[in-house]
Amino acid sequence: MTDRRRFLGATAGSFTGLALGDLLARDGVLGGKLHHPPRAKRVVQLFMAGAASHVDTFDHKPLLKKKDGEDWDPGETVELFQSTPGATFASPWEFRPYGECGKQLSDIVAPLGDVVDDIAFVHNMVGKTGVHSQGTLLQTTGFSFPGFPSAGSWVSYALGSENENLPSFVVLPDHRGFASNGAKNWATAFLPAQHQGTVIRPGSDSPIADLFPPESDYITPENDRSGLSTLTKLNQLHAASRPGDDRLAARIRSYELAASMQLSATDALDVSREPTYIRDLYGLAPEGPGVDDTGAINEKAESEFFGRKCLVARRLLERGVRFVQVWSGNDNGFPRRNWDSHGDVKRDHEPLALGMARGAAALIQDLKQRGMLDETLILWTTEFGRMPCSQGSKGRDHNPFVFTNWMCGGGIQGGTYGESDEWGFKPQDRARYTTNYDIHATILHQLGIDHEGLTVRNNGIDRRLTDVHGHVLREMLG
Repeated sequence: MTDRRRFLGATAGSFTGLALGDLLARDGVLGGKLHHPPRAKRVVQLFMAGAASHVDTFDHKPLLKKKDGEDWDPGETVELFQSTPGATFASPWEFRPYGECGKQLSDIVAPLGDVVDDIAFVHNMVGKTGVHSQGTLLQTTGFSFPGFPSAGSWVSYALGSENENLPSFVVLPDHRGFASNGAKNWATAFLPAQHQGTVIRPGSDSPIADLFPPESDYITPENDRSGLSTLTKLNQLHAASRPGDDRLAARIRSYELAASMQLSATDALDVSREPTYIRDLYGLAPEGPGVDDTGAINEKAESEFFGRKCLVARRLLERGVRFVQVWSGNDNGFPRRNWDSHGDVKRDHEPLALGMARGAAALIQDLKQRGMLDETLILWTTEFGRMPCSQGSKGRDHNPFVFTNWMCGGGIQGGTYGESDEWGFKPQDRARYTTNYDIHATILHQLGIDHEGLTVRNNGIDRRLTDVHGHVLREMLG
């Protein structure tokens, strides 16, 4: 790989270099020479922006119900993000067993009970920070500060695209806006620019910004193509005199891709072609989302918004997209528009969680019935968890000390791998816990990539998605 990189560096400014770079981008830098046979070909990352509460969704803690309202004392000093520890706070929802495994799930994620036997839960995740922006970056890029490529960019860079008419990395943001860090969560940083995530907004009037020219009396398909052709030639001349600037090659490629996407992306986003039973499975309302006058989150709207993104994700995956990032929630605001439930966890979590669970369960079922789940790895994550004690009387503060991720498909076998303590405050075994590095190492491993072998030298350091950490979670591999 090193010799290949040197050759690309030497030819980057030439027309030969531009063409070669484009071909390698489509094939991936590994060029099909994976480190070992892959179990998965593609990835979906479901991200709950704002920090979803593990103790109210997937991590059942009977002790919280037993001690509800009593002083919370874990027997050690507790430092919280913006409050002092309140009373022990039982989940507002009941937990019930599901599946052959008998996994206890909260009522607000009950739809996932239909597929719970396929899900691998990791309840001993530990983060590095209780700050939203840093915690989000840690889960998306492997680093808690800007300047590093997204996991989706790494996968695109390594494997390339299966469909030259669609991006290899697609981002489906929350309809209300971006989460903390915005586009840094899907940026390429020092990787070639063409591997950044392409933002698509399903259900909006313009799902892909600037894909089509504005309506006018003088723009025709013919002169539009002619103008783009001329612009491409000018960009090539400009790039040839500026060796090593991959942004120019990426811009040229973006014009080519946009022309192809005018047909292929439009088809992929057209969920009206799906049969009624599939749209019903994903919770799509025939009349569209029901949003109340205050703009507050509500169950019907969240089911429509998240379910539509999950259905579009499936349509993109089956057309060759490598990595799809699906977001629930955005940056802070009021009424609450994300999972950051400091004031009222029941008000905020219930509609978001039910919408997420319906969409995620539908995605798993749909992929499974199409024979795609075995080659599609789904990761559910959030920046950190929430505390077992109350903030005020109804909310929960940040908990980076332990939280939950889950994975499904792509050669992952269902079960529970790693537990939190009896409170859901810290890992049960504080000497053995799971980090985002381990999750990322496992994802790359299932894609046929050694996480220590996929590196790019930047500023004199061989950088990788897992930094200098990470172990493959082999016990969950089928």
